Amino acid sequence: MATWNSRGLRGSELENYINQTNLIYQEQELALIQKIPTPITPIDIDQRTRHITLAYFEKKSTVDYIGAVQGIPVCFDAKECDKDTFPMQNIHEHQMKFMEDFEIQKGVSFFLIYFSHRDLFYYLRFDQAVEFWNRAKSGGRKSFRMEELDEDYFFHAQKGFFVPYLTMIQKDLEERNTLTEDS
Repeated sequence: MATWNSRGLRGSELENYINQTNLIYQEQELALIQKIPTPITPIDIDQRTRHITLAYFEKKSTVDYIGAVQGIPVCFDAKECDKDTFPMQNIHEHQMKFMEDFEIQKGVSFFLIYFSHRDLFYYLRFDQAVEFWNRAKSGGRKSFRMEELDEDYFFHAQKGFFVPYLTMIQKDLEERNTLTEDS
């Protein structure tokens, strides 16, 4: 089993750990979450190694992951940040639109942010992402700081489940149910 180092994840390591978590969730029949490949068109291929050396994106991708958790549609995008401030430019308009449409269909959308310098994950609920997005679009702060985030949605990696985000989905659903009952 892979180990976490104190220097944090590098590049595609975050994706690898999420993929490993998703495999475990699938094996235990807890969830079926799939990585959505980014559509590319190869321009140049190294004939010796058969690796793509140059390509362009065919179209804007939607989110990194999509699937179902115990019958509930789920989609999320994974982001990595090496500071206490997360720039909103790392979230794209087409992602927000897709997530909004997904939520309208009674799905759960979120961003999974890895603060690599702290070796800490954050489950950014879609409604909270919308608040930060609207603030930036209306001329306000173009980023958010860690201290603005709900401390209940921070979590660490765990043995057995590299990135145990299902507990955060459960918390999110419980809060949504509470809000619905209070309405």
